[in-house]
Amino acid sequence: MQRILQPGDIEALDRVSFPRVRLPQPALLFQERAARMRQLAEGHPIADYLRFAARLVEAQQRLAAQAPAAEALPADAVQRASANGMPLMPASDALPAGWRATLRALVADVQADPAVPAVLRPVLDRLAAHDDDALDALARQALADNLGREDIAAATLVMAALQVVFAARAAAQDERSMPYTEPATVCPVCGSAPVASVLRIGGEAGGHRYLHCGLCATEWHMVRVKCSHCESTQGVRYQGVEEAEAGDAAKVKDQVVLAETCTQCHTYRKIVNQEQDPYAEPLADDLASLTLDLLMGETAFSRASGNPLLAIEKPLAV
Repeated sequence: MQRILQPGDIEALDRVSFPRVRLPQPALLFQERAARMRQLAEGHPIADYLRFAARLVEAQQRLAAQAPAAEALPADAVQRASANGMPLMPASDALPAGWRATLRALVADVQADPAVPAVLRPVLDRLAAHDDDALDALARQALADNLGREDIAAATLVMAALQVVFAARAAAQDERSMPYTEPATVCPVCGSAPVASVLRIGGEAGGHRYLHCGLCATEWHMVRVKCSHCESTQGVRYQGVEEAEAGDAAKVKDQVVLAETCTQCHTYRKIVNQEQDPYAEPLADDLASLTLDLLMGETAFSRASGNPLLAIEKPLAV
């Protein structure tokens, strides 16, 4: 008699049948992300911002290609993280060495582009003039998603620089020794929240859902029956733009980007389906699907985590 597998059993099988963790390849990561943003910008309501974001990601790619290789953590540090269910290099710890040099190089790269919007020039100038302490303080605020109105525009550039550094650090690790974090919804490398999840195609990862870290771009597997925020297996549903506009739930499965909602924690996070579009990229497609966020804003579900390349001012508590 065949036994019906429960979620825990499925995960146990998953650990040996395909990669549980997919570490980033920085040069390829930023190249594919920028290309996807430019593709999505065609005819898009926020085309100008998507093209600017693509320009920023192309600068990230150049910096990633020039950066010296990062080092893998010592075995004892990996073992300690695994024993305590902790990420290898939590972003909440000390800021990585060299991140300020990366930011300054990124700012200089963008400043040199005559096509950069004039409204962004003062932001770039202020960042270039900041001393080390001011930059570190801004980075900590950006990582904690605790930004004042005056820092919203600068936060995108700060996070872009941190993405370059953290992706390089993640790429240097051994994916076979990644810890199982508690909770399982945070990145096993840097402890950040996923920006979205992605249903992958091709190779051993094909057909499986991975959470995609918004900071270091590490991906880790989570079965689709679980909420990517609270891990509940109850009340997980999907909503798409076409369904909301036409009232046709049957159209949901054919869309590239859906909002995965959970009635237990009342949050949503997008899932990007490469089976519907092989060029789909989690961060880029999340950024380009703001219409879905606007529609979700009319529901009882709040967004579980933001997009690092689009800082948004939080509403004041009433």
